[in-house]
Amino acid sequence: MSKLWQQPYVNVFKHFDVFNLKRASKEGDAFITMDKTLRTSIFKIVGSIPASNYLQIPKTSSQSLGLTGRYLYLLFRPIPSKYFVVHMDVATDDGLIVRISFSNLFREFKSTSTWLQFPFIVKPASGSIDEITSVGLSTNQQNQPGTAPSATRWTVLLIDMSYVLSAYLNYKYAYLKSVRLCANMYVKGLFTSDTEYEPGLSFSTSRRKTAVAGIEPLPREMTFPLSKGRDWYDIYDCIKFPIDSHKNKTDWQSMMIDKTKEHSIGVIKPSRQKNKGKQIPDNPLQLNTPPRTKIRDVTSKLPKVGIVDSPIGACPDDNGEVHVYAYPKQQIIIHEHDKKTGKVRSKVITAPKEDESKLKKLKPDPILSLKRIIGFGGSTSEALWTCDGSYILYACNAVIIAMEVSTGDQKLFIGHTDKVSSLSFNGNSTLLASSQTGQLPVIRIWDFYRGDCLAMFKSHVHSVYLLSFSFSGDTLCGVGKDGHGKQLVIVWDTSDAQKSGEVTVIAKAHTDVNISKMKISAFDSTRLISCGLENIRFWRIREQSLRSCPVNLKDYHTEEFTDIVFADEFNMSQNAADRRLFASGASGRIYEIHYGRICIDHVYTLTSVGPDSKSSTSSINAIRPGISFFAIGTDDGYLRLWAFDFKTIMLEAEHEGPISSLDISKDGSRILVTTKTGNVGYLEYASRNYVTIMRSHLDQVVAASIDAHRRHLVTASRDETIRIWDIDTYAQLFDFKAPGEVPCAICYHPTQQCFACGFTNGTVRTFHVGTSSLLAEHSKNHPGRIIGLTFSPSGRFMYSAGTLGAIALYDASSQTYDLLRLLPYTIARGDIYGPNAISVSSDSRRIVFVGPTEFTVTIMDARTLDEVLKIDISNAVAAASGSTITDRAVRVCFAPQKANQLVVITSSCRLLRFSANNGQLLSEVKNIHREECTSLDISLDSRYLATAGDKVIKIWDYHMRLDQNYQLFIGHSSRINQVMFTPDMDSLISVGDGIFVWNFMGYTSSKSENTKSFITSIPDRSIAISQPHPDTSINEYREYKPRSTIPQPIPVTHSPNARRKLQLIHGDIDTDEMETTSDQSQKEHSDSTSTNDDHQHEDLGVEPLNKDINVDLTPEKVQDENNIATAKVNEELSVSDSDPAEPFTNKALLLPTSHPTPTVTKHYIRRNRQSALATRRYAAPPNQAGLKLHNTVGYNGCGRGNMVWHPDTGFFAYTNGCIIVIEDLQTGKQMHLKGHIEEVSTLALQNDCQILASAALESKNNGHICLWNTKSGICEKILKHHKGDIACLAYSRDDRFLISVGNYLDCAIVVWSTSDHSVLAATQLAEPVHDLCWDPYTVNEFTSVGANGKIKFWLLDETNYTISLNMHDAEVPEELLKPRQFTTKSGDCLDFTSIGYAGDSILYAATSFGIITAWDTRNNACFAHWEADKKEIGIIVCRGGRMVTGSCSNNLRLWSVVGVGEMRLPGGSVSIRSEGLTMEDEMPLDGAVVSASFDESIDTGIVGTTAGTLWYINWPERASIRLVSGQTNQVNDVVFSGPDDKYFGTCGADGSLRIWTIDKVEQTLQFQVMGESCNCMAFSPAPKVQDTISYTSSHTNPKSTVVLKNVGADSITYPTHCVAGYSDGTVRLFDIEKVHMVMKMQPHANSVTAITYAADGRVILSGSADGLIAINSPSTGLTLRVLNDHKGAAILGFDVAIAWDEKWNLSSSLLWLGVSADRRISIWSADWSKDFCELVDWLTFAAPDISPEELSVKELSSSNQEFPPSLATFSRADSDLVIYTGYGLQKEIIFYSLSQQKIVKQYPITHWMTSLDISPKGHLIAMGCKERLVQIMDFYEGSFQDFVGHSDCVKTVKFSPSGKYLITVGYSDVLIWTVTV
Repeated sequence: MSKLWQQPYVNVFKHFDVFNLKRASKEGDAFITMDKTLRTSIFKIVGSIPASNYLQIPKTSSQSLGLTGRYLYLLFRPIPSKYFVVHMDVATDDGLIVRISFSNLFREFKSTSTWLQFPFIVKPASGSIDEITSVGLSTNQQNQPGTAPSATRWTVLLIDMSYVLSAYLNYKYAYLKSVRLCANMYVKGLFTSDTEYEPGLSFSTSRRKTAVAGIEPLPREMTFPLSKGRDWYDIYDCIKFPIDSHKNKTDWQSMMIDKTKEHSIGVIKPSRQKNKGKQIPDNPLQLNTPPRTKIRDVTSKLPKVGIVDSPIGACPDDNGEVHVYAYPKQQIIIHEHDKKTGKVRSKVITAPKEDESKLKKLKPDPILSLKRIIGFGGSTSEALWTCDGSYILYACNAVIIAMEVSTGDQKLFIGHTDKVSSLSFNGNSTLLASSQTGQLPVIRIWDFYRGDCLAMFKSHVHSVYLLSFSFSGDTLCGVGKDGHGKQLVIVWDTSDAQKSGEVTVIAKAHTDVNISKMKISAFDSTRLISCGLENIRFWRIREQSLRSCPVNLKDYHTEEFTDIVFADEFNMSQNAADRRLFASGASGRIYEIHYGRICIDHVYTLTSVGPDSKSSTSSINAIRPGISFFAIGTDDGYLRLWAFDFKTIMLEAEHEGPISSLDISKDGSRILVTTKTGNVGYLEYASRNYVTIMRSHLDQVVAASIDAHRRHLVTASRDETIRIWDIDTYAQLFDFKAPGEVPCAICYHPTQQCFACGFTNGTVRTFHVGTSSLLAEHSKNHPGRIIGLTFSPSGRFMYSAGTLGAIALYDASSQTYDLLRLLPYTIARGDIYGPNAISVSSDSRRIVFVGPTEFTVTIMDARTLDEVLKIDISNAVAAASGSTITDRAVRVCFAPQKANQLVVITSSCRLLRFSANNGQLLSEVKNIHREECTSLDISLDSRYLATAGDKVIKIWDYHMRLDQNYQLFIGHSSRINQVMFTPDMDSLISVGDGIFVWNFMGYTSSKSENTKSFITSIPDRSIAISQPHPDTSINEYREYKPRSTIPQPIPVTHSPNARRKLQLIHGDIDTDEMETTSDQSQKEHSDSTSTNDDHQHEDLGVEPLNKDINVDLTPEKVQDENNIATAKVNEELSVSDSDPAEPFTNKALLLPTSHPTPTVTKHYIRRNRQSALATRRYAAPPNQAGLKLHNTVGYNGCGRGNMVWHPDTGFFAYTNGCIIVIEDLQTGKQMHLKGHIEEVSTLALQNDCQILASAALESKNNGHICLWNTKSGICEKILKHHKGDIACLAYSRDDRFLISVGNYLDCAIVVWSTSDHSVLAATQLAEPVHDLCWDPYTVNEFTSVGANGKIKFWLLDETNYTISLNMHDAEVPEELLKPRQFTTKSGDCLDFTSIGYAGDSILYAATSFGIITAWDTRNNACFAHWEADKKEIGIIVCRGGRMVTGSCSNNLRLWSVVGVGEMRLPGGSVSIRSEGLTMEDEMPLDGAVVSASFDESIDTGIVGTTAGTLWYINWPERASIRLVSGQTNQVNDVVFSGPDDKYFGTCGADGSLRIWTIDKVEQTLQFQVMGESCNCMAFSPAPKVQDTISYTSSHTNPKSTVVLKNVGADSITYPTHCVAGYSDGTVRLFDIEKVHMVMKMQPHANSVTAITYAADGRVILSGSADGLIAINSPSTGLTLRVLNDHKGAAILGFDVAIAWDEKWNLSSSLLWLGVSADRRISIWSADWSKDFCELVDWLTFAAPDISPEELSVKELSSSNQEFPPSLATFSRADSDLVIYTGYGLQKEIIFYSLSQQKIVKQYPITHWMTSLDISPKGHLIAMGCKERLVQIMDFYEGSFQDFVGHSDCVKTVKFSPSGKYLITVGYSDVLIWTVTV
């Protein structure tokens, strides 16, 4: 095995391409992420079971790495509080495979002949709490393996595999076979080498000191980033195992000894010291001298309390370490768990006393007290009554709240460090048990009435989610999961908790069943019950073991049981064997279970009757037995009180969301309810009143603001709601909802009753609370989230800041909040500055913010945004402290005017005070928080400062004049997003995981308590309570009262075009009007919600209120003598798909352009359409849709660059109308991307094939770009900027940028960032751009070509902070610009139409005259040109020395351009006959080439033409294969050909008749008539299969037009003739077998509009535009009869049928009908063998004299508009019925009975239909309309569904003969749908 390639080392991850999993495999949760410390990509491997989550190299066990390096280097970091395992399979010289494993899961060293297991000890990071707390432990205690500590470090692990095998197994090492890295760890890399490298050693030190020693530093690929001046061993760990194995030691014990400490046998652990592997002395000969180790002093006694600048409970010692105390008391209780006995023991440590009179502290102490929390939920939605019913208990994240029902006062239980997961009372509510989430969570037992924590112990269970207290309080049961993810039930003895705080484990049991509820019975604390998915179990505690038995579920073993309770639980006298239980299920059933027999006695299915009189069932989430009823809460939001027999509903109350839990007071009078929407309330059974005691946000509260005048608090949350609260009563007043938009910043106006809110999509909206109206909306100023929003104290101005650096100034004195100034790149970028990135001085004269970089703070004039002062934070800190560490500003705030100061918080948690006048640094306070400061606020008199960070709040003396300047307060369990003083300084409000209201006692030590009740006495009318008659059973119950909604103010609209996106929680989801709710209003408004039928539901935007503002800006034209123009465009703001307003553009770009329509074919020009997509559509859910798009037919030849093909991956996509088709070239299977409503103009594919960009118009004629995920087919983003169509899209080579080019109406070039989809740069040109291409060989360069002979070279400049576009307008040779040289038309201008890069700094550009020019991109000059075609060249593809051109002459040419580059040399020839420039091949196509893609060698490719065809090109074989065929002209008719669905035909306005196969959608045949339009077609009917083939003369038997080919019972015969009608009045008959025209007939003088065969195939019926119907013979070509009954109105259609009902008394059973444009239908009976035809019925339908557009008949003819067509057909199931629709008094479908001669039924429809067909199965009606909808209707019920997919009016719909498929046509779009109903 060769070793040379493995020297000096092998990067295993790189060599085996592990990150792409080319030669490696992963299992479970192993993924790539970015590490902030290392600033590189790493693998993160996580999972509860290491064996199921791993990364393995190589991919399979049968493969081998074959790495012979002696040393293995693993760069990894253990995940805190987790286990990890590493397995290495190594081979010996004897061919034996030995596994070497190390893990912190192993308790001791183990060895076998093929496996070595080494325990791994993970040492905590230096300075961490784990290291500090381990100081007093013994060495044995420190060296015990276990889970990784909470703080770990990146480690370099070096294993000498040769020495390990030699020392432990006496084997000789050969090579490394495989490595498996198991959860839980972060891994940077894996290396093997024969060299022992030394971490922490620089290259310069290595060269200077270790030349003799032979020690080498780590290679660059193995190094970790190290800041200047830092020591490597202070940040990272290095572990060498065995220690100094290279020294040839023989004693295995000595190998495990560190230089300063002894290791256990076979234990891997780090020891922290500089260069601990080897010391690097100045003299290399002293290498073996033992290094000096700094022995750390161990604290022998507790320090004294009360050191200056230290908080209470935290004391630094002499070594700078901090000892943290849980409570500021003199006694500290430590709880320890004894593993042997299982008991929890407590010991008391007494802290030293200090004379506190000597210290100056912040007074009063405490200065804050937590008064109230507005919030509910977190990890549990339980709520409990106390035994006496005076308190309601629930949790808000980590705080437990007991609310007094009578007053609303809250009693808070604080102590949990994570979200509370479960609560449980004992029988008399004296004891409370609570658990929290997380790994190894703690459980607390509280004395409820005193509020003290009696005991706290670790549960030894992961994620405890259930607790149940026994009635006596002596037993506690908990349910969770163990370390391996298995369900674990533990029972504790809590009898000593009140006395000594000790809790012991009674029993524990593992189980594989799911447990959702578990309870200890009240009558016997040794009996338990549980339920869950597919199980109900009874449990028993006996002899310290926990055992269970399942209930026999019989036929209900698949039920999901949600709750279980005892009936008469507190009846202690009842025998246990006679007790009953009740369990609820997700299926809506109640199960009665006999406790003694352990079986189900009865099952009750609870059905309720809604207001629509329909019975329904819903999942039951909670059940509770009352005294006289059963309370049941369901997923539909209803609380129902049922009688005990479950036959009668006694009372029901509807809630806003699904009910999550129930509890009934002991007296049974009140039912406590919690919902999943964050509400807590109770129903009073006697009075039927409902009281809501708490409403809350469902997610983090991100921002808040106070209305000082009305004492209102407004909050914004990530749950997409904005809520307004009363500060005095804490009641919720209003509730706004913004579906799909997340508010992130909010601010109240200082004087008016309105507030402004900023959203994550960059929109800023201002609302008036009193009138509930939208005052203003600005959505184009910021592309990213809003990080700052504030009003000036005077109320005159409003300011907003975005995450991408823009700041906006608004006029707040106007109702429309007009934008006054917008400055991009002014504020530092990032989300960390929100939600208060801007601060305004109290005199409203100045504003301050962090920016333009994070190292500076800028003060601006508040009225003009002119810069006043700029402060360099990093220099100020360095000058003051002498530190070289660069600091960044993260928070900034003006102090009140009295102080005239500026407060700045930095990233290193320094508090800096500057003079607001000159920026001088006044003071500095370090370490105000440990990690970060998230918010700050200053009191109005500048006495106090409040800061939030690290989940705590600190109140500071603002002037920092005390010995202890702050007090610290806990309560929040997650990040605190904002903290603020109330205007009256009585309270402090903090928001994050809830809304916390604190009493602030800084101005008075004793505040009188507010006696106002926090629970309103007015019942909550948002809960609809209804009570049926007590004697009415459930089956007779039909009367339901309507839901009583919260009163809503009527919205006020300031502009007819202004639409609001905020919706009321109860509002109609289809309306766009803003709605609000009020809990205190008593009047109900039923008309508060209005729907505007004029607006379109497809509109994504909102019309701006200040749309009429005109800005007179003229783009400046800069030209010098060299004709060089440079355009620098500031970064602009992008608009996401959810942005409701017009995209932001440079104001200069808003000017209208007046360019004539380009004459070149290359430029995309959209076909004008008279139709528009329907504003209202009725779509079914995907699983209920009656149609599914199966295939599309054709390619859109009107697009440009609308086909992409990636040769390496085979990805192939093209457009067809508004649909993007992704097709597998191997199987032909299609995936359809539907999101555009207009024709897609162009496509662009990222080079990695992950994202596909498509461009089209939206409903407002603005161009937008959709970014599609090619794997999932989901549109991930919508980009808006252009004012018209988009002509071109192009991705850069590195996929960092996307360029979009507007068409001739826009002429804009926009550069997008693909990372955040923002506009990086944009500019508008003076002439249209035809093509654009990125330079694949040069970074950030591209070229554009366009009209008037313009070719421009661009550079995207990223060297400055702002991105700019630099442009060079190249000079075109004069001989190219002379029109007489290449054209015959004087005055024709030269246009460059296409470009392509060829390498070697050469660019080829083609012109509209067929000239190809060659350019040198080094100096942007043309050095050669030649005539390559006679017409416009639209496509150039270059690869090395070959080039392909496609032109409007329908030619595709292959060129060799090898020698063109030599023409740039001095003296080089420019003749077109120069050597090396030759045309190698030419291939004619069926149209002008508009799209092309070739492989790297240009041997194969795919091109698209204007004829709607995609060709596969193979130059070596000179082959062109048609991949996709289509029609670019209008398709007039579609007909299926025979008894099955195999073939169908289409005819078009281009005179073509085409035959297609349905399975592969391939064109098999085409007949072409030049100069005429083929309007209609029909296939001859196929006769029944005969046993023999008979041939008869065509002169005597018309049936000879059908040829029978396959004979047999299973044979299928297909028609071999088809007939078509043309616009010149001719009818042509074609023979499909012989592929030729049989005959041409001229039965009409006008255009033929309808044609069909008779049912027996003997004659052909044709109708014309003048209303004549001709009966033609297909055998002779003669016109047998002419019917003129419909003369004067065009014949629109025929239909034929066979009447089987003899009661009609018809002369012949063969029926046919004709329908004309004047709404007349004639029904005929015919026997063509007897030349018989008579009129059976004549129908005429009335209609108004005006068109649907309200035009008279005369006006209609002058406007070229038409009435909706008349459509009629026979029913397929019953030919007695004629189905008709057309223009009339109503939009409807009419069913007319021939036998009864009357209309039997009518179905209303939504649009005037343009096409109609009935399914052969008779159960569906298919229709198409002008509004581009395909609609299917149930034939028997009239219900319907709408489907979109067409980009124009749907003129034709046709079912296949089997009814399996439906073909629809919209202009040239042919779609094939699968019928699924």
